[in-house]
Amino acid sequence: MNTPRTMLFKTVPERDYLQFWSHDTFEPQRVVRFLELTKADVAKVANVSSTSVRFDQKIPKDVLDRFLEIANVCGLVAQFFNGDVVKTTLWFRTKNPLLGNLSPRDMIRYGRYEKLRRFVMEALEENAAANSASGAEELNRGASPATAQ
Repeated sequence: MNTPRTMLFKTVPERDYLQFWSHDTFEPQRVVRFLELTKADVAKVANVSSTSVRFDQKIPKDVLDRFLEIANVCGLVAQFFNGDVVKTTLWFRTKNPLLGNLSPRDMIRYGRYEKLRRFVMEALEENAAANSASGAEELNRGASPATAQ
């Protein structure tokens, strides 16, 4: 069963499915490439001027912080899809009726990252609760969840 304590560490992916990290160093430009964002998109998302957008050692803190958050959500979605980069990419680019018929990528581009993050976290919690309930149901019938699939 998922309790608040077991969910505490479910806010970060188990591993770097999308290879946003290189030698223990975060590479925010990989997130930008993954989401196919423009320099103007990056500026809007991070709430900085487009002239200050850069990805070298002088990257603005606001850009780095925001893209760490976005990378985390991308990683959680990839984890949901068992590390399948193609499915993850498709999910970010496909219009979703639960997001007002916007794609998750567009939610990010339009500055609605926080709403998307909440949506993803709630969906992952609901999925974990549903999986936990179905596993308990199978155990009550005498089968293990692994053999019930």
